[in-house]
Amino acid sequence: MKNLLTEIRNCSVCAENLPLGPRPIVSAHPEAKIIIIGQAPGTKVHETGVPWDDPSGRQLRKWLGVSDEVFYDETKIALVPMGFCYPGKARGGDLPPRPECAPLWHQKLWNSMPNLELIIVIGTYAQKYYLKEGMEKNLTETVRAYKNYLPRYFPLPHPSPRNRFWLSKNPWFDDEVVPKLGSSVKEAFSI
Repeated sequence: MKNLLTEIRNCSVCAENLPLGPRPIVSAHPEAKIIIIGQAPGTKVHETGVPWDDPSGRQLRKWLGVSDEVFYDETKIALVPMGFCYPGKARGGDLPPRPECAPLWHQKLWNSMPNLELIIVIGTYAQKYYLKEGMEKNLTETVRAYKNYLPRYFPLPHPSPRNRFWLSKNPWFDDEVVPKLGSSVKEAFSI
């Protein structure tokens, strides 16, 4: 795993497409029980090199019901984005994750983490890649149908502050999904 992480962190496959240059962000360990598959690092995470080191990460840790210490303990939780580097700005947000990363690195990471119990797929890019034709017609319906993907997968919306409107329109998420997410996390750690 150590050699694989070094290889990923030195990757420059799509360097010419990255406005801030390559800085692959990933955290993983063979003992990890949970893997969180996000979209791609933002500018703050690109600067610090720490996954989910931003307001989205704080919200995600609240949803999961875990402390910073647990969240950043790579023997418990692996943090693997669809795109490992900051992809650049688009109108209304960041560009999509680079398409090279997941096919190039994800399976190699999975093969090195035999103890995974729960795969949390955040946002449409991760859900389309992992849930494939099992995904509902859109993110909202996929998250609403979270029970259909358990015990292996748990789909979530992106925890970005930009999603306040989505959260206010979908109160069932906080009422039903977040408590089940917390119990799924505890269950994965206890197995």
